[in-house]
Amino acid sequence: MSQLDWIVLIVTLLAIITYGLYKSRTTHTLDGYFLSNRSLPWGMVLLSIMGTQASAITFLSAPGQAYTDGMRFVQYYFGIPLAMIVISIFFVPIFSKLKVYTAYEYLEQRFDGKTRTLTSLLFFLQRGLSTGISVFAPSIILSSLLGWDIIWTNLFMGGLLIIYTITGGAKAVAYTQQLQLIIVFTGMFLAAYMVVRMLPANVGFIEALEVGGKLGKLNVITTGITEKGFNWSDQYNLFSGIIGGFFLALSYFGTDQSQVGRYLTARSLTESRMGLLMNGIVKVPMQFLILLVGVLVFTFYQFNKAPVFFNDVQLKKLEKSVYADSLRQVQHQYDSIGLIKQQLVTDYTLARESGTEGDAELAVASLLERQKASDSLRKKVVFWLNKKVPGGDGNDTNYIFLRFVVDHLPVGLVGLLIAIIFLASWGSIAAAINSLASCSMVDFHRRFSKKEHSAEDEYRLSKWYTLGWGIFCIVVAMFTYNIGNSLIEAVNILGSLFYGVILGVFLVAFFMKQITDSTVVFWSALLAQLLVLLVFIFTKLGFFQMGFLWLNPIGAFGVVGITWTMNKIKSR
Repeated sequence: MSQLDWIVLIVTLLAIITYGLYKSRTTHTLDGYFLSNRSLPWGMVLLSIMGTQASAITFLSAPGQAYTDGMRFVQYYFGIPLAMIVISIFFVPIFSKLKVYTAYEYLEQRFDGKTRTLTSLLFFLQRGLSTGISVFAPSIILSSLLGWDIIWTNLFMGGLLIIYTITGGAKAVAYTQQLQLIIVFTGMFLAAYMVVRMLPANVGFIEALEVGGKLGKLNVITTGITEKGFNWSDQYNLFSGIIGGFFLALSYFGTDQSQVGRYLTARSLTESRMGLLMNGIVKVPMQFLILLVGVLVFTFYQFNKAPVFFNDVQLKKLEKSVYADSLRQVQHQYDSIGLIKQQLVTDYTLARESGTEGDAELAVASLLERQKASDSLRKKVVFWLNKKVPGGDGNDTNYIFLRFVVDHLPVGLVGLLIAIIFLASWGSIAAAINSLASCSMVDFHRRFSKKEHSAEDEYRLSKWYTLGWGIFCIVVAMFTYNIGNSLIEAVNILGSLFYGVILGVFLVAFFMKQITDSTVVFWSALLAQLLVLLVFIFTKLGFFQMGFLWLNPIGAFGVVGITWTMNKIKSR
């Protein structure tokens, strides 16, 4: 990066931290540290909810996801609007009425302590691991920019986040997220604008999307239905998005403390509901536009030379291996095909401009053939890195947008966009660590400690729990490097392993009033969790195929079904 980019990056980050700490002054109590004294308006609640969900992974990995797999990932979010309505009607009134700090407090009142403990532990497991993956996302950037080992960048990024989160608490998180999202959306708009501007003079926004669409990247709606029936292994389609995505969103926004804690900061029930419902309206278009940036980047590389692999660090490993000569041959072939593709895509745009549809169709057919050939060459590189090179990682999805930004965007904008990824990271990770600390303090320390603590003591202990979870997330980040998925997929897969079961416990609590035997609910949750893990393992082993989003309804209905069955048996 240039000197100006570094100045923009550092000034932007320091301004955000200063603003957050200035706004974070609050009472030294748990209510102040974790819930901002329940004083925030719905607009702040909305931005806090969005900022918590929209991590660095969203802005770093989603464009790469669209580049490699097209727009169909947006279907993953189709269940969110419906989930927001259900949560606003059934979940929020109960949490608001009881004045709870965490969602899991309600479960002890409804069932017993062990059910509350189990759901809290499941939350700890998935949120702690997911947050560790989120810490890794900005570490990738520093590692690429500075050439540092990923271990040192994890420590540096994690350390900054710990200081930031310990100092400010929930109020700092909420206020910084407000400013962060404004900068984030501005930066993403500028990135999309610059991509289109750098295309040939006769290629505008519409033409760029048309090229992406002809090459299969505008696959916004896919049904997953094939000649052989429904493809259950298809990760993202209309049905998995609406059904599986609904259950995932219902659990994430309704029972995950990192989100529940955001709308518990609202000053009234109405403000909480407004924040959630507006999130349901805004989230799908927002994610659509972020993915669209990835399609524009894909189109840009049809007119310009594209790397055969976007992670330079991994490419250098291959260059030093016995496959160095093979890599040079593949690179030469890839560049040659790239030149032909550039000519073909130019021919296509000129034919469309002149109205000669026959020539345009011939150019597209040839372009698709060359695209398959270049994809085949990329797969060779991926195979070598995954199977033949020690410590190799053949997934470069997380590096595509970053590489484009660093290589092609003008001085100054590079620094701003990298600052955006840092800002998104800090907002979501700070909220997650804050929620983990609140559960540790409220669901465990307060319940099991025999010592009486003053409000000031609890405030101070909460900061120690924040430090502990920050360190845990750094440790997780250290083991994230060869995770094998794009980061955005990895986080969602991890959440799907646990969210369904947690949601199932709350569904029983809310809607099955006749169930009062807490032991039945406890063992039903354990059995349902075992079922979800077995389904996931058998899928990985190839016994059958199933997209990860379906794990959410399996877990939820598993708890409900097993609870109902066990209760019937016991009542006989």
